[in-house]
Amino acid sequence: MATIIVQPGGARAGRQRVSLTAIAHNRLMLLLILFMAVTTVLIGRLLWVGVFAHGATGDDALSAFLPARADIVDRNGVPLARTMDAYSVAVRPSKLIGEPAELARKLHEIFPDEAEAVFYKKLTGRGWAYLRRRAMPEQVAAVNALGEIGIEFPREKERLYPQRTLAAHVLGFAPNADGVGGMGVESAFNDRLTDAALRGQPFAISIDSRVQGALESELYAQMVAQHAKGAGGIILDANTGEVIAMASIPVFDPNKLQNYAGKSCSQSPLCNQMVQARYELGSTFKPISIAAAMDHGVVTSMSKRYDATAPIPIGGFRIKDDHAMGRWINVPETLVHSSNIATARIADEMGAAPMQQIFRALHFDGRAPIELKEQAGTIWPSNWGRITTMTVSYGHGIAVTPLHLASAYAALVNGGIYRPATLRKLEPGEAPQGQRVYSAATSARMRQLLRLIVAAGTGRSADAKGFRVGGKTGSAEKPEDGRYNKSSLVTTFAAAFPMDNPRYVVLTMMDGATSAIGLRTAAWTAAPVVKRVIERTGPMLGVMPDERRDVDISDLTSLLWKPKGEAE
Repeated sequence: MATIIVQPGGARAGRQRVSLTAIAHNRLMLLLILFMAVTTVLIGRLLWVGVFAHGATGDDALSAFLPARADIVDRNGVPLARTMDAYSVAVRPSKLIGEPAELARKLHEIFPDEAEAVFYKKLTGRGWAYLRRRAMPEQVAAVNALGEIGIEFPREKERLYPQRTLAAHVLGFAPNADGVGGMGVESAFNDRLTDAALRGQPFAISIDSRVQGALESELYAQMVAQHAKGAGGIILDANTGEVIAMASIPVFDPNKLQNYAGKSCSQSPLCNQMVQARYELGSTFKPISIAAAMDHGVVTSMSKRYDATAPIPIGGFRIKDDHAMGRWINVPETLVHSSNIATARIADEMGAAPMQQIFRALHFDGRAPIELKEQAGTIWPSNWGRITTMTVSYGHGIAVTPLHLASAYAALVNGGIYRPATLRKLEPGEAPQGQRVYSAATSARMRQLLRLIVAAGTGRSADAKGFRVGGKTGSAEKPEDGRYNKSSLVTTFAAAFPMDNPRYVVLTMMDGATSAIGLRTAAWTAAPVVKRVIERTGPMLGVMPDERRDVDISDLTSLLWKPKGEAE
């Protein structure tokens, strides 16, 4: 029997191989653990820096994932301003391989709003320069297709305004995504828009973009049709003070700012003339003054008559009417026919103190209460003598902004409560309590009188059927070089609707407009715009036309004088 003897060396070799494999595995595991430890330390360090290093500015680790500036949306959530990665187009002239003149021509084809000569100057310049900021993706693709290695496409955080010129004066602008707002909401609410705790949430303002678009469209159409120098308008919630729309024309595009340095407010498109320009607003002041006389016991009856047979001589000049009545007239006739003479007599009987009291209560002695920083002060009379009391009653000798007037009309029709205008979207029940400036009874009577002016007076052209519009015209000569320019009028129509339950104030203004038949007063220039705006925006705002409803003005119409033989 044969015996086989196996050498033990093979087993030792196998065990040695197993041992080497285990050692290699352990080393890999150790390296993996070290890698994970280093990664954990790095992540921990980054988190620590994010949490503690910026603690003084209110940022946290998550702020890096938030936009540098909150979006702005209208009251219905429509985006009005956004921060996003934008495309830009830039050039390094030293690296260009193509002919600059030919490139300039092609760039002008892609960006037709920029002159070919401007592109050529940048393409032949000495250093790096932007060819276009905030370029559209399709424009970037077209430039890239030119195959020019000297042209670059940097991506930058930009503040974009997707609705372009819509509500530009309200929104304002921010020079860059993380900078300070230059004007408008961007400036007034800069802290809210850059707050790390809130900038991930859109900021809703009071503007309704649909209503804003309609207001701007109608104002621009009238401005062009009547060859006006400018136009503006406001739509205000009469019960909360929320600004539903605010327009000033000419406009500007916040996506493409130009340098208007050195230009006056009347010359610069950046000027929001609804809050930055002040005017003598003429006859629109008459309802304000007469309502004050009612509350102070001066006007005790609608049938009380005042002498309008002749102009009033005072202080070296005469207070007269554009259309002389030549007779004694009552309060409804004073407003329907817009009599300066009768209004001045009512103010004279009331006296300076009550007139100043109501004007101060309506903030006519200072800037209008609203969040916007760019505002003009008012021109407040330095001497409140008898003549001043009489002239300011019909809107001469005192200058305020259109926003002042819109807020005053809200108080005039909403039951007598003054509330400051706001650009914040207010939630139900959030409206301020306000301050009583007129009695509820006086406000109710003024709703009748304002409706009467539109139904039977100078405001007929603003009568949007079924919307129960009430309001007052105002035409004032513009002061120039220390005197009034009789050939240049600022015309205004201040209105509210529906007058049986007022919800909105609508104010329109035209600068230097002339109707198709050569008439320049507010009845022919500003009032028709109100009619068209209300017809378009009423249903958007939940007010449907209803010709079966109206304010009862029968007791006032019976007081209006009619020629003999005319049916009652």
